[in-house]
Amino acid sequence: MEVTVCICVLLLLSIYQSKSDGAFTPQDNYLIDCGSKSSITVGRRIFSADTPSSNLSIAANEEIFANTTSSNLQVLSGIYLTARVFTQQSSYTFSIQHQGRHWVRLHFFPFSYQEYNLTSAIFSIATQDFGLLYNFQLQNSSRVMKEYLINVTEDTLVLTFIPSSNSLAFVNAIEVVSVPDSLVSDTAQSVPLSSPYSGLSEHAFETIYRLNMGGPLITPDNDTLGRYWNPDTSFLAVKSLAKNFSISANTVVYQGVITSETAPNLVYATAEEMATANVINQNFNLSWLFTVDPDYQYFIRMHFCDIVSSTLNQLYFNIYINNDKVINDFDISTVTHNTLAAAYYIDFVVVNTPTGSKNLSVKVGPALDMTSVPPNAILNGLEIMKMSNSKRSLDGSFSPNSSIRSNKNSKVGPIVGSVVGVFVALGLLTVIYFFCCHRRSHTKLSTITWLPLPLHGGHSETIGSKGSKVSAGSHASCGPSNLGRHFTFAEIQEATKSFDESLILGVGGFGKVFEGLLEDGTKVAVKRGNRSSEQGIAEFRTEIEMLSKLRHRHLVSLIGYCEEHCEMILVYEYMANGPLRSHLYGTGLPPMSWKQRLDICIGSARGLHYLHTGAEQGIIHRDVKTTNILLDENFVAKVADFGLSKNGPALDQTHVSTAVKGSFGYLDPEYFRRQQLTEKSDVYSFGVVLVEVLCARPAINPSLPRDKVNIAEWAMHWQSKGMLGQIIDHHLVNSINPNSLRKFGETAAKCLADQGIDRPTMGDVLWNLEYALQLQETSMLDDPDENSANRISEIPLRFSQPEHFGNSTIERGSVASEEGSEGATASAVFSQLVNPHGR
Repeated sequence: MEVTVCICVLLLLSIYQSKSDGAFTPQDNYLIDCGSKSSITVGRRIFSADTPSSNLSIAANEEIFANTTSSNLQVLSGIYLTARVFTQQSSYTFSIQHQGRHWVRLHFFPFSYQEYNLTSAIFSIATQDFGLLYNFQLQNSSRVMKEYLINVTEDTLVLTFIPSSNSLAFVNAIEVVSVPDSLVSDTAQSVPLSSPYSGLSEHAFETIYRLNMGGPLITPDNDTLGRYWNPDTSFLAVKSLAKNFSISANTVVYQGVITSETAPNLVYATAEEMATANVINQNFNLSWLFTVDPDYQYFIRMHFCDIVSSTLNQLYFNIYINNDKVINDFDISTVTHNTLAAAYYIDFVVVNTPTGSKNLSVKVGPALDMTSVPPNAILNGLEIMKMSNSKRSLDGSFSPNSSIRSNKNSKVGPIVGSVVGVFVALGLLTVIYFFCCHRRSHTKLSTITWLPLPLHGGHSETIGSKGSKVSAGSHASCGPSNLGRHFTFAEIQEATKSFDESLILGVGGFGKVFEGLLEDGTKVAVKRGNRSSEQGIAEFRTEIEMLSKLRHRHLVSLIGYCEEHCEMILVYEYMANGPLRSHLYGTGLPPMSWKQRLDICIGSARGLHYLHTGAEQGIIHRDVKTTNILLDENFVAKVADFGLSKNGPALDQTHVSTAVKGSFGYLDPEYFRRQQLTEKSDVYSFGVVLVEVLCARPAINPSLPRDKVNIAEWAMHWQSKGMLGQIIDHHLVNSINPNSLRKFGETAAKCLADQGIDRPTMGDVLWNLEYALQLQETSMLDDPDENSANRISEIPLRFSQPEHFGNSTIERGSVASEEGSEGATASAVFSQLVNPHGR
């Protein structure tokens, strides 16, 4: 026991001493000792006095600073000895320098001060966007910290305290601290297994459990993000089945986006492993049990670091959540690029717990049929966070947009009425502010300079589908005319027969898609935003902004939109043949020929090439995949879904720094590691599309053996051996010209290069795909020269963009308008009609 304690102390000291001057420094770092008029040092952190400043304002009806000097509180931190008390609705407003995720930590300890008994306080707390606590009351005299992770998208964060009827509110200390953008991505693996979960940035999180497996308590002094990590022992289902293991914290290796901000190295330097490593029992596992609220979804992050193996590829195990096998034969060596003691984590979202159950379990156990290595399994750290529900609440039905219901026993009716009145007024102001800002954003769109591609022939009036003028029943657009037709909600209802469920074409992350029929007989696809959706106003606005600027034969075009009655509705031309993916696998549709597939890839490449080169900065799609390539009645391909799109870097920049968003299996690894987005990120994703078209299987299939799960890795393994033909869709066997296949495979391989600088431009990709098509059509027998531009005269090649040959690249903004005008009749579409999850 003494040896274990010494090891833990030494590990903690090593963490303390190893913190470098280059550690993460938050742009927003508010530590407030509420109810105190002087600063106080707690460990290595300084909590400031509770006074307004240029970056902090406090709105309260009266200033009540409470304190206690009870001798039994000497063991408590100083921040719990004072509190600010509120008798009416009050707020703290923090100026935000860095928009993104922030820790919001609220500290509570109830005590009595004069006539204020904090143990009887009942109150609610909300930000502008999320309800945090509803009718909260501390049940006993113990300190409590509530920790939230909130995506702040405005230049202020307002924490509002609302006392319940005939009660009061209080807080002892507040922390508002920004975190790195890379801490939590927008996607995770869903449980039970289905399409990847997307839209995490739309949720607020509340930390429920954070555990250091096999190790000691870690305090904020030893965590660069100020977190507590508790020992896991009390959560083990059977303690005798586990044993802890540790190494020196300084030997932990961080790679890519995984840093000490992900988790301290002490978390990765300790682990729980199987107590008896030579037990061959398929049911043997390490289990941790937790109590949760079954009405919520949960974000789970599992931390791994192979500190128990002496050599690589000696540790294979399965991972379970709620008895669902979420990872089969997990090999840490593979994901850490064959590096021992390298930190790694996996994110999951539990979309539903077992019916009526308040239990959540996490298990790791040995893989089946392990004959070459001893069975074992480990876990180094675990985080479980509650996710905000459809009402944007983390506590029951309370949300920032709902009035606080009055207490039936209230004796202070005027106060309650005032609170309700304030919320009603705030609600009205919010609606007014939304519409004003929305219209201002429309006005800004008209200042963006694009190619001379006038919308619908350059008419200034608002235009309906297929160039027809808007009928008298339609509202004029609230922005410039190039935003498309502004439909009334009544028109949308009529077109969709009041959103008849029988007309549903698909269900996406944004909401449902309905088939509709306009008054002139035009068939359309209507995407209706779901108010409880993972996606929201950001995607809605981005889609409108992008599509209002784009016109190209191979890009979708927006017919119009509706924003009445707090609705978010987009209208696109109906696409008869739906997404490309549905023609490759999983639906039973007739297989496409190799020429059809090449034509579709070429059309998609033309669309992406236009995106990248058609403006001064260009546009990066950021979510290229087979569900976002849609086919019209003639199988003409159109790139769809611009909800995640970003303007490209300026001429004096090489990349755009932004949080990682996209879809599992298609994400550019360089973008994932560095959060540096470039046009080459689209090129990588398109490379995945190419092999998906060739092999007719999903980009990620967790049910397959390890070496086949990721289609890009699997296909490039065969490509490197010159045997790509061994894994192509069986419908294509004996129908592909070998030279066409080789050129296609080489193009895909270049797109999938690990480094962006090694990937071709979309113009080069387009050229090579057209060349592959010519090789297929002419059935060349000779092995084509790699520098095939030298032999163009030998083949009757056709190019849609003759100004781009070989390795030459046209200047941005110089794309001829002829290509865009091909599709000036507004061939539009709704994106992600089938299986659209995965952002």
